[in-house]
Amino acid sequence: MPESPPPQELPVRLLTDPEMVDACRLRDFARVFRLVKKRAGIYPSMIARRCDLTPSRVGEVMAAKRKLLHMDVVERISDGLRIPGHMLGLSPRTWESPTELPATDRECPSRRAEPPGTSSLPTHDVDDILGSVACSSPSASTVQALRSSIEDYWRRDDEHGGEALRPAVFGQLRYVESLLTRSRGSSVRHELLGVAAELARLTGWTHFDARQFNQARLYFGEALRFAKEIDDRQFMANVLACMSLQATYQDRSTDALALATAAQDHARTMSGTPRVLSMLSMREAFAHATLGSRSGAHAAISEAHRQFERISDSDSDPSWVTYFNEYKLTVDTGIAHARLGEAEIAEPLIAQALHHESSTNQRGRAFHAFWLARAQLHQGKLEQACHTAVNALAPASAVTSERVTVHLREFSMQLSPHRAEPAAVAFDSQLRQALPAGVSGSPRP
Repeated sequence: MPESPPPQELPVRLLTDPEMVDACRLRDFARVFRLVKKRAGIYPSMIARRCDLTPSRVGEVMAAKRKLLHMDVVERISDGLRIPGHMLGLSPRTWESPTELPATDRECPSRRAEPPGTSSLPTHDVDDILGSVACSSPSASTVQALRSSIEDYWRRDDEHGGEALRPAVFGQLRYVESLLTRSRGSSVRHELLGVAAELARLTGWTHFDARQFNQARLYFGEALRFAKEIDDRQFMANVLACMSLQATYQDRSTDALALATAAQDHARTMSGTPRVLSMLSMREAFAHATLGSRSGAHAAISEAHRQFERISDSDSDPSWVTYFNEYKLTVDTGIAHARLGEAEIAEPLIAQALHHESSTNQRGRAFHAFWLARAQLHQGKLEQACHTAVNALAPASAVTSERVTVHLREFSMQLSPHRAEPAAVAFDSQLRQALPAGVSGSPRP
C-alpha cells in the first residue's frame, strides 16, 4: 500500500498574517479553523481527518461552542495543519526541520527506531566486536546485576525524570538483546527475557514521560513481545496498564478503557495478586473518569479498594507493583474523583497522600500538588490553590518531565480568569523564577 503523502503546507502568507498569529497565540481554534478554511481551502471534514478529531467536534469549535485545551489535541492540530510549534507555544515539531538521508543510510523499515540522544552509543560494529569477546554464557549473577540496575533506574526516574536516563536504559536493552542471541537453550534465557521486558517498558516509560507517544507505544509493544514469550501475563497486564494511562493523556478514553480491561483479564488468568488487581482497577477508574462515566469510575474505585483490603503478607507480589501502597491508592482515588469534577471529595484525599509522599519522588510530589491545586481552584479557593501550586514548583523544576511541564502549563491557563488577582500574580512571579522564559516547554507568562 503506498505511503500517505505528507499533509499540505499552509500558505506562508497565512502563517504570517497578524490575525492568524494572534489566533494561534491565544489558541483560539475557532478563528484558526475558520482562517484555514477561508485562506487555505481546508474544509472542516479535512481538518477533522488531518487532526484526528471528529467532524462534529470541529464544527462545535468553529461555532465557538467548545474549546480545545488538552495539550495532545493542540499537538495534533499543529502536526495535522502544519502550524509551526512556536506559534502555539509548543516545542519545535519533528517535521519542521526534516533531514534527508542518503539512500544507503536509510533505516530499514523493520528496524526499531533509536531514541534521540543515542548517537554516542556504540555502533553495531563495535557491539559485535565487544560481544565476540564477552562471556558467551550469561549467568544468574548477570541477571541479578541487571535487575539491580533496573531498580536504580526507576529510583532515578522518580527523582530526576527519565530523559537523561534514556540513552543508558536503551543501551542496556540492546545489550540484553545481544545476550539473548547467545543464550539459546540457556537456563537463564527465561530470566533474560523478563529483564528485556522490564527494560523495554522502562524505555517506553521515558518516552511517555517526555510525551513522545509514538515512540513510547513502540517500546511498550516490545515489552509485551518479550513478556509474551515467557507467558508472564501479570507483566503483560502491567504494560497494558501503562498503555491505558498513556491513552488517557492522548484523549483516547475508549482505548484507555479497552486497554485497562484487557490488563485485568491478563492478570486474572494468572491469578494476579490483590495488589496488582487493585492497581489495575485504578487504571480502569481513570479511563472511566476520562470518559465522564461517573458510575463506571465509582465502581472501579470500589473494586480497587476491595482488592487492596485483601492484601496479605503472604502475597508474592511482583517487584514492579510494590510502589502501589496505601498512599498511592489514596492519591489515585483522589485524582480519579478530580477527573470527574468531584473536587470536594478529591481535595482531602490528595492532600492526605501528598503529606506522606516520599521527599525523593520529585515528579510524584509535583504531579500530586498540581492535582491538589486544581481541586482547590475548582472549589473557588484561589489563594489556597496558588499557594499549593507555588509549593509544587520546586519539585517540578527538579525533574526533566514534559508531563509535569504540561500539568504546570494547564494550571497556569486555568488561572487566566484570575490573572489580576494578587495570588495569581504571585504564582506567575514564582513560576518565572522556577522555570524562566526560554526553558523548553515552559509556559509563557
